[in-house]
Amino acid sequence: MLLIKAFFQHEQEYLNFINAVKGGPGEKRLASQFIARFFKHFPSLANQAINALFDLCEDDDVMIRKQAIKDLPTLCKNSAGNVPKIAEALTQLLGCDDTTELSLIQSSLINLMTVCCKGTLQGMFKQILSEDELVRERAIKFLGTKVKVLGEDTIDKEAEEFLVSQCKQVLQDVTKEEFILIMDVLRSQSSMSTVQGRQQLVEIVTEQADLDQSFEAEDTDCVDRLIHCIKQAAPLFSKNVHSKAFVGYICDNVLPVISKLASPDDGVDAQLEMLKLFSEISEFAGDLDKLENRLDNLYKCLISYMPVPPAEENDNLSSSEEEPKFQFSTVECLMLAFHQLGRKLPGFLADEANADRLKDFKLRLQYFARGVQIYIKQLRQALQGKAGEALKTDENKIKVVALKITSNINSLIKDLFLIHHLIKHPLYHHGNL
Repeated sequence: MLLIKAFFQHEQEYLNFINAVKGGPGEKRLASQFIARFFKHFPSLANQAINALFDLCEDDDVMIRKQAIKDLPTLCKNSAGNVPKIAEALTQLLGCDDTTELSLIQSSLINLMTVCCKGTLQGMFKQILSEDELVRERAIKFLGTKVKVLGEDTIDKEAEEFLVSQCKQVLQDVTKEEFILIMDVLRSQSSMSTVQGRQQLVEIVTEQADLDQSFEAEDTDCVDRLIHCIKQAAPLFSKNVHSKAFVGYICDNVLPVISKLASPDDGVDAQLEMLKLFSEISEFAGDLDKLENRLDNLYKCLISYMPVPPAEENDNLSSSEEEPKFQFSTVECLMLAFHQLGRKLPGFLADEANADRLKDFKLRLQYFARGVQIYIKQLRQALQGKAGEALKTDENKIKVVALKITSNINSLIKDLFLIHHLIKHPLYHHGNL
């Protein structure tokens, strides 16, 4: 009987703490601390206590709000079932304007994750999937910057599975920035480091890229979406995780209209950006469907940047000091992709049925190679004797990059002759390269 009376007395005292949230500033801050400290002893008053702290989180006084935000995770230390509700409330508070308050909210969310990661994610995603754009934006940013650095001791298998499933749901409707952040979160998960995990990520990105839709070269959004999707997918490709969906799409839809590509941002060469990504992922195309047709599209695109020699060509090119007017960076990308895909079909050029194409390509290749060698010579002369700080000027940095590109093209040209057996063909003569 005495125990019941004592408990009732303490319960009344705890209720006084809860009611004190309606008092003055000093009372409110003390109430927040005492509510959190003795919360575990009064489970029957849990809802009232939680709601009291929620009220303090909306107080006009920023110091009172901060005290309540700091105390909220304490309510969950012995009551993990409260985590989703409190995590949802904290996530909703991410829409605040005060930077120090925002930092405290993020710290409280991280503290909650150490108590129950899945419960915290449940509360957060409930807000992310709501209609408050500011809260959604900041919550996704929080996931992208904070959650990905948490270790496996915090994000267990169950929490990770929930995180992945919810991220997939969010990806059904995201902005470019949100897409990048969500992909960062997914890539950081241990389950995504396996071949199966990387394949799963590639499938997610492929779906985002809308590869079943037509490509509109002059639509900046369309161009931007494809470029960013390839950027997200590129690090995932390997000999076991293939890029064939993207490589095939680019061969079919992008290369025929590459010159018309609209740049989504000022100062960005969308055409070169696309071709750099294409050349990078072409190595992992695997068994590409419709290889001959797609290789033909690539070949036509390549030779459009490799002019035929002048009708009455003499040796002026080899002796001229004038820089050849070739688009070296563009040709490097296309030639590298052609080198990668062409080795899958060596007869594409060397077959007797392709004699005319072979003759034309060899003329273009030899003419281009001479231009490359002249430019390499000029660059080496310009950089001769320069080292250290002298190489760090903007002008010399450009020349160093140009020398790397042209040297790479020179190597690619030699490999193309080898791979497509041009050295065995009567049209080839040693010394032309």
